[in-house]
Amino acid sequence: MAAKKLYRSLNQKMMAGVCGGVAEYFDVDVSIVRLIFIAIALASALFPMFIFYIVAWIVIPVQRAPQAEEKKD
Repeated sequence: MAAKKLYRSLNQKMMAGVCGGVAEYFDVDVSIVRLIFIAIALASALFPMFIFYIVAWIVIPVQRAPQAEEKKD
């Protein structure tokens, strides 16, 4: 079994795909992750979570799109 890796999602993204990637990693609904993120941001006066999101945007790699297998003749 391959190890799970955290990527920014290409399918579940609104801005950068950070919350979508976290949701896919933990196998939960992306709406729940977004609501938790917003709740923590509001409780912490927004600025720390804004900085966290920007850092995550930079650090977490983008999910690679699945490539079609090349046909061998």
